Amino acid sequence: MAFEASFFLAAVFAVAATFLCLSTAAATAASGFVVPSIAFDEGFSPLFGDDNLVRSSDGKSVRLLLDRRSGSGFISSDYYLHGFFSASIKLPKAYTAGVVVAFYLSNGDVYEKTHDELDFEFLGSRWGGQWRVQTNVYGNGSTARGREERYLLPFDPTLEAHRYSVLWAPTHIIFYIDDTPIREVIRHTGMGGDFPAKPMAVYATIWDGSAWATDGGKYKVNYKYAPFASEFTDLALHGRRADPVLRAPRGRDEPDLLFRLLTADYAVMTPQKRAAMRAFRGRHMTYTVCYDAVRYADGPFPECDNSYVEKESFSAWGESKNVVLKARGGRGRRRGRKAGAGAGAGAIGRLDVSSS
Repeated sequence: MAFEASFFLAAVFAVAATFLCLSTAAATAASGFVVPSIAFDEGFSPLFGDDNLVRSSDGKSVRLLLDRRSGSGFISSDYYLHGFFSASIKLPKAYTAGVVVAFYLSNGDVYEKTHDELDFEFLGSRWGGQWRVQTNVYGNGSTARGREERYLLPFDPTLEAHRYSVLWAPTHIIFYIDDTPIREVIRHTGMGGDFPAKPMAVYATIWDGSAWATDGGKYKVNYKYAPFASEFTDLALHGRRADPVLRAPRGRDEPDLLFRLLTADYAVMTPQKRAAMRAFRGRHMTYTVCYDAVRYADGPFPECDNSYVEKESFSAWGESKNVVLKARGGRGRRRGRKAGAGAGAGAIGRLDVSSS
């Protein structure tokens, strides 16, 4: 039987008597949601790349560069057990085949074989502006089973920054693009340990994914276009700090913090949000694991909310029949997937918002 978010919220409401502020950072509006933004040094530190990580003069944004020497990345100073994590990201321009930009949560450095992970992965293209987005949900080292979905964007992500957010609660996960939900994963008892449940840090990286990122590795990074620059602003860490080893929250006000998290706008899936999510997925989703009957012959994952009408729009490989990528000024292109392909080796979709 699935976890019921409404019962969990009611229980939290009963024990939480007051509203406490989650952060002393200034609040900024992001297309509807009001979330706390912080300067880079208030919540993050460099992970790798040395000079390829460039802070802005005001310390509120950072550029991650990829060149022949190295990629780059940063990591949050704390681990979190649930929260809302967000960044406005502007992606590299021009030819970006093989380039991968990622904004994600993980505890892989603590739990190498049983790690949890929630990803936004941005996969470069031979045509400028036509980036693909992949979301991943892994728990307890379940990467072999995979829970990825892929989408195209209804805008050019290289022209200006757009906000990408992850809501991770004990009962559900929601991925947002510009405050529009694009994916919801409701915790189901059948998932077992596949639902992320251990404290995770927040990461951002840019790196060379030539082996798989574009057409399964057919098109590699071309360093004559380097450096490839991704820009991160409006950094938000709105969560419960936790010890990754003890798997326990830090602080005395955790019940109130959890209550604030679960009752925030971004944690509640209203009918309007659900309609917007279904519309986005119908227009832009190119692959979903929920309809991949070839890779998962035993049936869909327990948390999949499959419908017959939606299923008719996808092939047995989980690829959309309607959303196809079009080269600029050229013909549409499609390709298949190999059974058992890992994350990032999947379907190609279409950039424009109409169906073919």
